[in-house]
Amino acid sequence: MEYINLGKTGLKVSRICLGCMTYGTPAVGEPKPGRHYWVLNEQDSQPFFKQALDLGINFFDTANVYSSGDSEQFLGNFLKANVRRESVVVATKVHGLMRDEPNGRGLSRKAILFELEQSLKRLQTDYIDLYQIHRWDYETPIEETLEALHDAVKAGKVRYIGASSMYAWQFAKSLYLADLFGWTRFVSMQNHYNLLYREEEREMTGLCVDQGIGIIPWSPLARGRLARPVNAESTKRLETDKFGSTMYAKTAESDAKVVDRVGEVAAKRGVPQAQVALAWLLAKPAVTAPIVGASKTHHLEDAAAAVSLKLTPEEIKSLEELYVPHPVLGFS
Repeated sequence: MEYINLGKTGLKVSRICLGCMTYGTPAVGEPKPGRHYWVLNEQDSQPFFKQALDLGINFFDTANVYSSGDSEQFLGNFLKANVRRESVVVATKVHGLMRDEPNGRGLSRKAILFELEQSLKRLQTDYIDLYQIHRWDYETPIEETLEALHDAVKAGKVRYIGASSMYAWQFAKSLYLADLFGWTRFVSMQNHYNLLYREEEREMTGLCVDQGIGIIPWSPLARGRLARPVNAESTKRLETDKFGSTMYAKTAESDAKVVDRVGEVAAKRGVPQAQVALAWLLAKPAVTAPIVGASKTHHLEDAAAAVSLKLTPEEIKSLEELYVPHPVLGFS
């Protein structure tokens, strides 16, 4: 495993981050926000946390809304029993619906400070390494959000703060206001970025490079679409992931051509498609660590192997040349 500084901070993270949305309590009946049919329960989740550590992954990303907090709980239980807290980097997020009441979601000062305490309890830790806003809150002034996050840092409960999918102008405004008022600055951007969705390259990537922000892309394999041939056997997640099913429907035909090209490069290299798709991301200077979900042992094996797979300029060009513009995805 290789390690890299997160943006221009001194925090060193593995080039692969284990995404923990896959771990939680499976939904029963009609799923509520944050609940999914395809997640793994605590017993089935533990081997993946261990595998990540064995592969040298020290970076774990979750969110309060994942399985209504169960993802944080499962991760916290494992880390408490198996590692020294200072040896891992724990990231979580705040914003999503946690309670069906007026202040049960969002990025107000009240919501942030309450949800931070709940996340700390579930993760069984005194501090969060990277605390991220899980989308933009249109109902709360960003100044209120930034000051609350700054106070959490100064209180010693958060080490660094990050943001996730939003418009570049919103992120630029956040960085400007933090500098203006002397508040803690965002150090990372967790955005939707992969070979099937490259709209972030228009504005956000350049902004992050200029400002020294580390990019930690979510859905680096496009919900698994880049990891298998177009006509491959379906999976439980593909069949039941309502959010994912809407993301690429309008561009399915052009996306299929990109997936086929990934398959061609993978075949020539003699490696799985997932390794090629992840290696492409890792070759981007702005990308710190793709956030990879894992429900089978080969998922993390492929991710770790992708770190040492160096694509040629010709291969990168061939992977990119079939891309067509997409509608904005993942901001809500």
